[in-house]
Order: sequence, then structure tokens, then C-alpha cells
Amino acid sequence: MAGKVLSLLPPSLLAAAGLAGLLLLCVPTRDVRELPALKYGIVLDAGSSHTSMFIYKWLADKENDTGIVGQHSSCDVHGGGISSYADNPSRAGQSLAECLDQALQEVPKERHVSTPLYLGATAGMRLLNLTSPEASANVLAAVTQTLTQYPFDFRGAHILSGQDEGVFGWVTTNYLLENFIKYGWVGRWFWPRKGTLGAMDLGGASTQITFETASPAEDPANEVQLRLYGRHYRVYTHSFLCYGRDQVLRRLLAGALQTHGFHPCWPRGYSNQVLLGDVYESPCTAAQRPQAFNSSTRVSLSGTSDPALCRSLIMGLFNFSSCRFSRCSFNGIFQPPVAGNFIAFSAFFYTMDFLRTAMGLPVATLQQLEAAVATVCNQTWSELQARAPGERARLPDYCAGAMFVQQLLSRGYGFHERAFGGVTFQKKAGDTAVGWALGYMLNLTNLIPAEPPALRKGTDLGAWLVLVLLFAAMLLAALLLLLRRARSAKPSSAI
Repeated sequence: MAGKVLSLLPPSLLAAAGLAGLLLLCVPTRDVRELPALKYGIVLDAGSSHTSMFIYKWLADKENDTGIVGQHSSCDVHGGGISSYADNPSRAGQSLAECLDQALQEVPKERHVSTPLYLGATAGMRLLNLTSPEASANVLAAVTQTLTQYPFDFRGAHILSGQDEGVFGWVTTNYLLENFIKYGWVGRWFWPRKGTLGAMDLGGASTQITFETASPAEDPANEVQLRLYGRHYRVYTHSFLCYGRDQVLRRLLAGALQTHGFHPCWPRGYSNQVLLGDVYESPCTAAQRPQAFNSSTRVSLSGTSDPALCRSLIMGLFNFSSCRFSRCSFNGIFQPPVAGNFIAFSAFFYTMDFLRTAMGLPVATLQQLEAAVATVCNQTWSELQARAPGERARLPDYCAGAMFVQQLLSRGYGFHERAFGGVTFQKKAGDTAVGWALGYMLNLTNLIPAEPPALRKGTDLGAWLVLVLLFAAMLLAALLLLLRRARSAKPSSAI
């Protein structure tokens, strides 16, 4: 019966089927008896200016492999960061409810109790912990109370160190881009030869730079050693507290009030009533704080669109005068020369995206970036609004933000023209946001092993050989049938 069915099929179709079968055999296959269930993990990234929730997913039978964890969805919490609720901690917990309710809907109910839930707080809470440890503890207690009311496997709310934030961002970047290990079509894991990428993160209250280095760091505080998939990595990392975008803007505001009485980075034609309490109550402006001031006083401040004075104001944030090591970035912090390619994310990306997209300016080189910053900083308020009408809320601060990014990269971190060409400004890798959250979860759930994974399970070698021979025989039979029909068609065509 099988022979009759085979003879009824066109030989060309048989040949194609045989060839397709062979091609399919070249692709590593999973055990097709049953598709494994998905596992989920949830991380709340409690930043200084806002909180974001990320839901990740991976195949339940593939823990301790790589290239398998991806972002399922995300949710932005309304309101400020949890540190902004220091005076009313209960609201910090309540602010998370809407996103957590979304997680209840998106994670299958039968997976709720086994889904790990983490909250990691970054520089905003680090600053609050410096000024008021009690307020910091109360905020963490409030969010913990809310998170424990949900049926997930809550594993704690913690404040990350700056070093953790930098290293986990580096891990996320290289994990998503498969720079640690990659799965080949032949059915084995292998180590890519392209090396790792450095990672630069610009948040609201701090900025981090992290990259692999061959030599030991002169300052042990700036070195982290990792063993991932059987390979050793020596990583340089440093986090600069008070050098995040929001805190930099606050420090520039304090400098403008003290030095000029106007704001050279704000566009001409723009003015604002500045609340002194908002400026000086941050620990980042402690050195600029007047001995006596009324925190409820408002001061009128106007912009002047002055790039030279703006640059001078920003350069005052960096100290290049002292260094006890062979070389430093700024503020006496050791940093080896930047090496390799980098990904810059968070506010680095948003700043460059504004210059490229909203302003239509090229920023592929340091020279172009400098010119783009000068263009933005020369714009009047009306000109800026005409060019970027959808950016009104943040528009007055783009000159200062762009100028800071340019000076931080070129003067602070020491990117010269060639090195800058290796920096990519990126928000996501595939469908997953780049940041510390995924690396944090991978670490805490042991989804990245210290040793290399074994050969991936697939079809048994003997079964592979049998299948290959079977499809080869089918392909040969199809070709013989095709040849036989071609020969038999010749006499009829001659008649």
C-alpha cells in the first residue's frame, strides 16, 4: 500500500520532500514529545525617578543554559521613584499595585507561587539611605508589605550597590547579545570569538561604566571577577553617585543660582520659578547649599542659550586635578583606558535619540556630537518648541543633558574619536530592555552557571543515523523515479 501511495506522488515533490527532510535533520531538535512549560520571574527596578516592572520568561526544562530568558512584558509605575515617598512610605507600596495586578493577569495562575519576585532599588534609595537610614528602612518596609500580599514567591526588596548596578547591567547586555556563550546549529554550545561589550548606564541619580579588562585594577574597589559558563572575566566597574541626569540638572541649577543669577543651559525666552527646597535638599547639592535659606522660597530664573557658559558650568562638576593612580577618569577614580565596543543605555540613549530624531542632527562622531550640542544650546525657547513640539516637559533641559553626556564621554571617561565610534546607543536588545534588572534576576535565580553547559539533549546518535539513511534512500528513490519517467517520455515526444 505504501508503494502505491509513493508512486502516485509527482517525483519532483518526492525529491523536494526528501531534500526538506535532510535539511530538517541538520537543525538541532528538541524532544518533541511535549513542549515544556514556561517559568516566569518578576523584577521591580525601583529607580530614582520612577519604577519599572519587568516580567521575564524561560523554558522550564532549560535552567542553567543561556540564550533562553527573554522579556515577556513590562509596566511603568505611575508617579516618582519609591524614594520620593520618604515622607509617606505607605504610598510607595500602593504605587506598585497597578503593575503587580498586571502581573497577576499575565503570569499563568498555576505559576504564581513558583514565580520569583524581586525589588531592587538603585541610586535614589542609596541617597535616601545616606541622609536618613530610618526613612529608607520605612520605604523598604512599606513596599515589602505590599509585595508580600501577592501570591508570587517574593524574595526581598534590597538596595543595590553602585557596583552591583554596573555589573548586572554588563551581564544583561552580554547575555542578551550572546557574547558569553552561543548555541550552534551542530548541537553544541560554543564560545563566540567576538568578546564582550562594555556597558554604560545613565540613570537619574548615578551613572555606571563597566567593561572587561585584561590587567588587574590598581584600585581593588573597581574590580569584579566573574566565572560564567566556564570562563573567567575580569571586569572594571565604577558608579558615580550624584552624576545621574536628574541630580546633574539639580547641581547645575544650584550653580546657576549661585554664580550667574540666570541659567546658561536653558534656552533664551524660557523662565521658571525654582523652589529652593527642591534644589538644596538633595545630598548631591550639599556643597552648594547656602548656610541659611528658606526651602519654601521660589526664585525666578531665566535661560540665556549660552553654550560656552553652559560648558563651563558642567565642567565644574568634574575634578581632574588629583589622581593617586597611573590614570583616572575624574574625581580621583582609577580607570584603565576604555577598550572594545560599548553599549550606552537609559538616559544615554534618550539624549542621543533626541538629538538624532527630534532635532535631526548627526551624532555618529564626537565632532558631530559636539556640533549637535552647540546647535541645541544655541536654540531659543520658541525655536526648540517648533522643532520638538512633543518634548515640552523635558525640552528646557536637553541642552544641559546633551552637554553633560558629551563631556562625560569625551573628558570624563576618555573616549577619543576612534573609541567613540565603537559606542552604540541602544534601548533594547531584541525585545528585552537593556539594564541591570535581567542580570540581577539571572544571578539570584542561578540561571547562569559557573561551568559550561553540557551537550544539548536532542535525538540519539543512532536514531539520527537511521533517519539520515532513511531520507537518503527516499531521496534516491525519488530521483530514480524522476529519471525513469524522463526516459519514458522521450519516445512519446518524438512521435
